[in-house]
Amino acid sequence: MGRVVHFEVNADDPARAAEFYQKVFGWQIVKPMAEYWLVTTGEEGQPGINGGILSRIAPNATTVNTVEVASVDVTVAQVEAQGGKVVRPKFAVPGVGTVAYCADTEGNLFGIIEPEGGEG
Repeated sequence: MGRVVHFEVNADDPARAAEFYQKVFGWQIVKPMAEYWLVTTGEEGQPGINGGILSRIAPNATTVNTVEVASVDVTVAQVEAQGGKVVRPKFAVPGVGTVAYCADTEGNLFGIIEPEGGEG
């Protein structure tokens, strides 16, 4: 069963969004990659998930939840078989895993991630 393991906030101005969430919620936000900010929302062991802030990946994208899967390829096939679509094909995130972005039958965006060392 896939679980939501990460969220992403799409923003026209990611730096501005990062400052907003830092000031409003006290989240710790760092920028380890070009155009991607990692968000820590609380202490390890507490309920909740961490996430990221990035430049908007699609015109209407807002917050995107990412679900951990055993295989991005298998899950993409299931998404398409059920009437969803791939918005951004799979790509590797070094040290993290393989990621793809999809839309459900209602147009809602979500990410899928196969942790590094998975099937492929």
